Amino acid sequence: MSVDAEQPAGSPSEVPGIDLPGLAGWLARQLPGSGRIAAIELIAGGRSNLTYAITLDGGRRVVLRRPPLGHVQPTAHDMGREYRVLTALGGGTAVPVPRTLAFCDDEDVIGARFYLMDHVEGRVLRSREDAEDIAPEQARGLSEALAEALAAIHTVDVDAAGLADFGRPSGYMERQLARWRRQWDGSQEAIRATGAVRDLPEYDRLGTRLAERMPPDSAGRAGGRARLVHGDFRLDNALVRLEPRPVIAAVVDWEMSTLGDPLSDLGLTLVYWAEAADADELPVGAKITAAPGFFTRREFIDRYAALTGFDLADLDFYVAFACFKLAVILEGIHARYLQKATVGEGFDQIGEGVPVLLRRAHRTLDTGSL
Repeated sequence: MSVDAEQPAGSPSEVPGIDLPGLAGWLARQLPGSGRIAAIELIAGGRSNLTYAITLDGGRRVVLRRPPLGHVQPTAHDMGREYRVLTALGGGTAVPVPRTLAFCDDEDVIGARFYLMDHVEGRVLRSREDAEDIAPEQARGLSEALAEALAAIHTVDVDAAGLADFGRPSGYMERQLARWRRQWDGSQEAIRATGAVRDLPEYDRLGTRLAERMPPDSAGRAGGRARLVHGDFRLDNALVRLEPRPVIAAVVDWEMSTLGDPLSDLGLTLVYWAEAADADELPVGAKITAAPGFFTRREFIDRYAALTGFDLADLDFYVAFACFKLAVILEGIHARYLQKATVGEGFDQIGEGVPVLLRRAHRTLDTGSL
């Protein structure tokens, strides 16, 4: 669809979550001379913050991010924080990120706070079908590149990047456990309001076990410094290019980033990292890593350890915690689905992943398997 920035046209209902006339007027002020919005579409795959690809007159492409519709947790989906960390990392760090363009804190423009960034050319690799044209040596190179990107995030000089006050690393894991428990309670309330019932007794037992297994604060393990964490690091939260060699063109979806324990990122990456022999399959995350050539989880761990030098003791705890965290996130998405407030496809299966993750967490704590 096309919208004239000088003479806004079109109905807001044509693009869920976007007031087109409001956006057109804002773009005319923020990007003078950009002309009309020639096309705008929701980028498929997003299950939290909503991401839109916008094509402007002349062919320039930009990307807009805004919070999800419906049930939104009060501490989540802070567009200002996401914009800040991307801007800081784009100022000379080794972390590949899109270039930010503008931030809007006026909810009246499109119905929510949002920001704009440059479009980055690259592929999102998720399904096994996405691996059909990837040679095993490319898959291995891509695994290496992803480990390097994660290590780059965790070794950013947060003082030099202007992110020293971006979070409170001391006591991070204890606060995370409390936070995600609150998120779960909020989602249960939202689910009950729809008339649905969820019986998941393993959730309470898992919360108790994690509290009992909480490792000492991680500052010493991570070199005694505050560390930037992404919060949802995985292959399909990256844009990749395979030629002339595999590279991570940009790491995206920074909505949960903060300062904290870097092993929480590693644990979550390992939960998402599929292997061919895995018995359980999650309804989110890339399945492509089960294809020939990709690192095993152990190989990814070893490469990350070599790049960072961090002590990876208690990694089974962090994997179990990542299962817990992801279960809570999926429960929140399931709540929005029941409220009929999701945009896109595949949301009907999200809730099925929650008991799978709870079982995996208990198994990890029982056996130490990663």
